[in-house]
Amino acid sequence: MDTAVASRKTVLVTGAAGGLGLRLVARLIAAGWKVKGLALPGDPLARKLEFLGCEVLEADVRDPASLLAVFDGIDTVYHLAAIIVSHDPAVFRSVNRDGTANVVAAASRAGVRHFIYVSSASVTYPHPTPYSDSKRQAEAIVRAEHSFAHTIVRPTLVYDESGGLELSMFASYLERFPIVPFIGRGDAQKRPVWSEDLVDGLVRIAGNEKAYGKTYNLSGGEAIAMRDFARLVLEHRGSSKRFVYLPVALCRGVAMVLGWLMKKPPLTSSAIAGIVQDANLDPSDAIRDLGYHPVGVREGFQHCLPIAAKPAAIDRFLRTRSTR
Repeated sequence: MDTAVASRKTVLVTGAAGGLGLRLVARLIAAGWKVKGLALPGDPLARKLEFLGCEVLEADVRDPASLLAVFDGIDTVYHLAAIIVSHDPAVFRSVNRDGTANVVAAASRAGVRHFIYVSSASVTYPHPTPYSDSKRQAEAIVRAEHSFAHTIVRPTLVYDESGGLELSMFASYLERFPIVPFIGRGDAQKRPVWSEDLVDGLVRIAGNEKAYGKTYNLSGGEAIAMRDFARLVLEHRGSSKRFVYLPVALCRGVAMVLGWLMKKPPLTSSAIAGIVQDANLDPSDAIRDLGYHPVGVREGFQHCLPIAAKPAAIDRFLRTRSTR
């Protein structure tokens, strides 16, 4: 990308105050783009965008009127704003599907040249969830708009030094029990992606005409079975546990009963779907077109999640110190 050219054009990032949005904004600015970040009105995290040198705009993607002037003068849009976790399926529809439709319409009216939509690997699930359905429908909305070039990106499970939302939830589950009740046999294949690799791939799309009309899997560099991934997560948290493998049908039955009894059940059909279905998306097209080179999850964890010392090792270290 020609930095001199990029500096004359403006990028808008929706969902800019989120963890991924902040990283993307910082990298785009470093690459020479002028960046505006869209955040919810009153979002305290928007101050971090200002510190990066990003102009902050406030709007709610669910409110078309709030978007009327947001896209004026914008060349390229990264649409990240989305809800990932909710017990209310209507939230996925209103934000992920309808919100995307509102953003697409506003971008089209303003004459945006390139629209980059950050979707999800879950759109490939053979058994969809309310979340994956909303992202799949949003992809269709983006593809159907012909006033701008589009690129769709499907990240897999994202992790960073703080864990990442889905990884943190999974790790909390693993640490809750002395013996972990594991849904299914843990055979599902995943390709977790380091956030730094994902952001690098996203930045490579801006100003890249090779990416027009394409769908890219921005996934990690290696596939790993869920049970092995769970062991890796525990290892990096200084722990090792036994798993008890539960039949998927039993887990779905329990989730159904809990759904009848509780507004926010601890086990849901969506969570089960995420554990037992593959998200082993091949990044070859992104490697070829974008120069995207993701690391595998074992190497990625070494970069951002150093292995925690186990309690027994700490005790041995302290005893050694006390005898000196």
